[in-house]
Amino acid sequence: MRTFAPVQWNEGLRREFLILVLIITFMIDKNIVKEIVEEWLKDKDYFLVDVETDASDRIVVEIDHADGVWIEDCVALSRYIEEHLSRDEQDYELEVGSAGIGQPFKVEQQYVNHIGKPVEVLAADGTKCKGILKAVEGRHFTVTAEEKVKVEGKKRPQLMAVDHDYDMDSVKYTKYLISFK
Repeated sequence: MRTFAPVQWNEGLRREFLILVLIITFMIDKNIVKEIVEEWLKDKDYFLVDVETDASDRIVVEIDHADGVWIEDCVALSRYIEEHLSRDEQDYELEVGSAGIGQPFKVEQQYVNHIGKPVEVLAADGTKCKGILKAVEGRHFTVTAEEKVKVEGKKRPQLMAVDHDYDMDSVKYTKYLISFK
C-alpha cells in the first residue's frame, strides 16, 4: 500500500487552486465586449440583445433589427470586435448572430418590434396566452387573445377579443409565434 505525504497533497491542491484563479483572472470581461458592441451599434438601427462569455473564452453576441439581421452586418460586427480584442493577450471563440426567431424576448425593443404580431406568453403562474401583441409601455405589455366568453343572454360562450396585461419582469417568457399557414 502506497502512502503520500500530506505536503504532496497540499501542494497539488494549491496548484489546482492557482490554475482556477488564473482561469477566472484571464476570462474575457463581458462588459468590455458589451462596450465594443455598443460602440459599433451607434448610429445603426440594430440593437444589442445579449452578450455571453464563459470560462472557456467563448463569446456569443446577439443583435437584432426590426427588419431582421443581415449576415454581412454580423460579419462586420465580428471583425470590429476582433479589431478591438487582442488575440495575442488571449485566444477566444467569437460567435455573432441574430436573436433567433421563435426564441424568448430578452430586451424591450424586441417587444416593440413585434407589436401587431402573434406572440405566446408563459405567465409566472404557468398559464399560456397566445394572441396579438397589442401595446408596449415601458416594461408593461398587452396581448389580445381570442377567447370564449359567456355573454349574458346567450346560450353558448361567444368568441371575443380579451386583453391580458403583463409585466416583462414577471413572465417566464414571451416569444414570437411562427405560423406556416
